Amino acid sequence: MSAGSITDRAARAHAYENPRPDVQALVPPAARRILDLGCASGALGAALKARQGCTVVGVEADGGYARDAEARLDRVVVADLAGGLPDGLGRFDCVVAADVLEHLPDPWPVLRDAAALLEPGCRAVISLPNARHWELFWEVGVRGRWPRRSAGIFDAAHLRWFTLAEVYGLCTEAGLAVEEVRRVPRPGAAAWTARVPGVRAFGAFQHVVAARRC
Repeated sequence: MSAGSITDRAARAHAYENPRPDVQALVPPAARRILDLGCASGALGAALKARQGCTVVGVEADGGYARDAEARLDRVVVADLAGGLPDGLGRFDCVVAADVLEHLPDPWPVLRDAAALLEPGCRAVISLPNARHWELFWEVGVRGRWPRRSAGIFDAAHLRWFTLAEVYGLCTEAGLAVEEVRRVPRPGAAAWTARVPGVRAFGAFQHVVAARRC
């Protein structure tokens, strides 16, 4: 790993190597076999294993992250999801896609194929940044610029952007029925900004969605 990539990883650590309690909260405690798409270093999967004694299979494109994840998860498949879901993953009773789909040029078939690996009635948990967050209006509408950052809504690696309506559409196309939506405020922001009707459409920094395989 080059010095530049080490620096980039450090800058993204909070976003990419995070156990994500907000995502964990929507993973059914009874889930015994979980697929973690874009598992990074395995922080989320390791937390789920510790919490509920489950088996976690991760898919990760970055070799450095994957090597770390191999020490924490039951199996890690090194594959770029931009080329589609790898074969031979097996069946699952929960699929997690936490802040990975927005990095793909065509996330719709990836989620559809992942949902097809779910047992009937089982759940996918999806986290996506909110493209209606007030900061986007401020930066683009007022300042007339599109920042390039290491993480967040303006993460330079993002290729797709989703409002909550688009998240519903993404799930529907994958054969998933949305059961629950949790709106997560920006780190450091007051929690009410993501809860109060009207305000929350612009105050939610991320949407974390639980959706059931139809």
